[in-house]
Amino acid sequence: MFYDHSLLEAVKIGDPEVHEFFRLLSLCHTVMPEEKQKGALMYQAQSPDEGALVTAARNFGFVFLSRTPETITLVEMGKTVVYQLLSILDFDNVRKRMSVIVRHPDEKLYLYCKGADTIVFERLNSASQHLRDITTTHLDEFAGDGLRTLALAYKELNEIYFTNWQQRYQEASTALENREEQLSELYEEIEKDLTLLGATAVEDKLQDGVPQTIATLSKANIKIWVLTGDKQETAVNIGYACNMLNEDMKNIFIIEGNNSEEVRVELRKASAIMKKEDQTEISIKQPKKPIVIPEENVDGEYGLVINGDLLAYALEDMELEFLKTACLCKTVICCRVTPLQKAQVIELVKKYKKAITLAIGDGANDVSMIKAAHIGVGISGEEGTQAVLSSDFSFAQFRYLQRLLLVHGRWSYFRMCRFLSYFFYKNFAFTFVHFWYGFFCGFSAQTVYDEWFITLYNLVYTSLPVLAMSLFDQDVNDRWSMAYPQLYEPGQFNLYFNKLVFVKCIIHGVYSSLVLFFIPYGSLFEAVRDDGETVSDYQSFALIAQTCLLVAVTLQIALDTSFWTAINHFFIWGSLAVYFAITFTMYSNGMYLMFPTSFPFIGTARNALNQPHVWLTIFLSAVMCVLPIVIVRYLSSELRPTSIDKLQHKIRKIKTLPPKQMVTRLKRPSARRSAYAFAHQRGFGALITSGKNMRMGNINFKPSKTVT
Repeated sequence: MFYDHSLLEAVKIGDPEVHEFFRLLSLCHTVMPEEKQKGALMYQAQSPDEGALVTAARNFGFVFLSRTPETITLVEMGKTVVYQLLSILDFDNVRKRMSVIVRHPDEKLYLYCKGADTIVFERLNSASQHLRDITTTHLDEFAGDGLRTLALAYKELNEIYFTNWQQRYQEASTALENREEQLSELYEEIEKDLTLLGATAVEDKLQDGVPQTIATLSKANIKIWVLTGDKQETAVNIGYACNMLNEDMKNIFIIEGNNSEEVRVELRKASAIMKKEDQTEISIKQPKKPIVIPEENVDGEYGLVINGDLLAYALEDMELEFLKTACLCKTVICCRVTPLQKAQVIELVKKYKKAITLAIGDGANDVSMIKAAHIGVGISGEEGTQAVLSSDFSFAQFRYLQRLLLVHGRWSYFRMCRFLSYFFYKNFAFTFVHFWYGFFCGFSAQTVYDEWFITLYNLVYTSLPVLAMSLFDQDVNDRWSMAYPQLYEPGQFNLYFNKLVFVKCIIHGVYSSLVLFFIPYGSLFEAVRDDGETVSDYQSFALIAQTCLLVAVTLQIALDTSFWTAINHFFIWGSLAVYFAITFTMYSNGMYLMFPTSFPFIGTARNALNQPHVWLTIFLSAVMCVLPIVIVRYLSSELRPTSIDKLQHKIRKIKTLPPKQMVTRLKRPSARRSAYAFAHQRGFGALITSGKNMRMGNINFKPSKTVT
């Protein structure tokens, strides 16, 4: 809880500078007031920091009461004061500040400005140098504590100068060409020679579980880059608070060059240190065509910190050098970056790295980054809903990202790979049987199976089992997935489905087709029934071949299923039972009598499937199809076990689940964010002065006698 006795005394005795400080907080903003209950004034702010600062001013006696497109009404130390609102110099990502021009009741004109300290300090007059030095020291302390910082300044305007400036401003606002450039020049002209009033700092606690989530994701070989608008000191503090930076790192490179060449030298020096190479030997040429930067390993862990001004050089003249150096580091922190730069960094990684990018943010300044990434995640909270509306996934807590990736994301990849492998296998085995049959039918295009079986094979007989596997299968449960983040790595390197796995599916399918054709062919060659009748006719062979195929692929999916549920059992064995039920029905006398041309296989099922050697053929074919897979998987798990094989062996050995992860709150007071977060969009100031966003109730709002 904040409490400063001297500040309260300064407000009570009417210190002019202190009053001007809080007057600025209550005037320079885009907050909308609302009285939902009589006597209870509520503030609607797009940025939570703006709402916090206006509320702080109210607590010190400067109450923002109401606004119209032309006026702002305050209650200053119990006295109602109406200011004429002349102009709002709106915020944008380049200006990083906003200003308002108001006329006091005594007819004097004032400009009030607030923004990032580095921007405001450049526009101060010489008389503010002493206060600037003191404020800079305080800002460094605030940033070290992880607070959001903001500088406040003002100036009194000359009436004649403002009249001339306002006329030029109206002309620029209605210009058809170069409107933005003209307005920017006018903003720069009037926002200079300011008098510093002081600075504010807003505490913004990290959500529960953020450090634990980042540490866990790092163990999963997920590269985490921080793209923030905060000050460098604050960004570094965040890195330590979130376990991204630590004392065990060999080096943390902070890029501090003043121009493009110095930035290039520092990047090359950092790369040389990590690679243990001579700096003079490093020469990177920008490629004419996009290339893919390979993964490089370095000895130890490193961090890289760069601010937005220097990042502009890196993205313009040396993007490949910057990316290669950044990829060698475990942690990359880009501070004081604009929303456009956030998107540019994402595009740079997508251009030169064979990687999937995920961007997560909670404010409007993260929208461009979220849209640029392959996967966008929005956190719903106090920053508004812009990030959520632009994202692919949305949740309320950052720590939920851990389960989204390590559990649901990994399961999804695992299931999709199993689905694809089985899908290709069963269709290769199904198709290549026709190829072998072509040598015996003179390639006459006669099908080896019954036409109804060909129609129902993918539609009925094999659709539900693979669907159940793609929905419910899991190699390990969620508790083990969270306890061992390293299990996420196979998906990053496409180990479960790649060209080699696809070739294996082809080989397995071709081998199975050979078994499924030649074993039934050999068993039926010159074979007879118990009553001496032959069974080596085309229809009997077609029935036995398709039955062998379906039993073999059913056993294969049963072998591929790692997690059995009642639905898996029902779909797998039920599909096999449905096949026999449909087969006996379609090959019955009744179906032939009703549709003689559509069901010519009359009596084939009951005549062929009542012979013992036919069932022996089906059993032998199915076993020969799955036996090589069983042998290969057993030998692989024994001789070259994967991380999953080792974990499954451990699970069978201990037979207990790992404990659930508990979320612990941070105790470090420095685990905060700093630098004022302008979450409202550009153009909101013009919207206020136009009055289009105001209801008549707000414009004509009359305060109650008691306002809290």
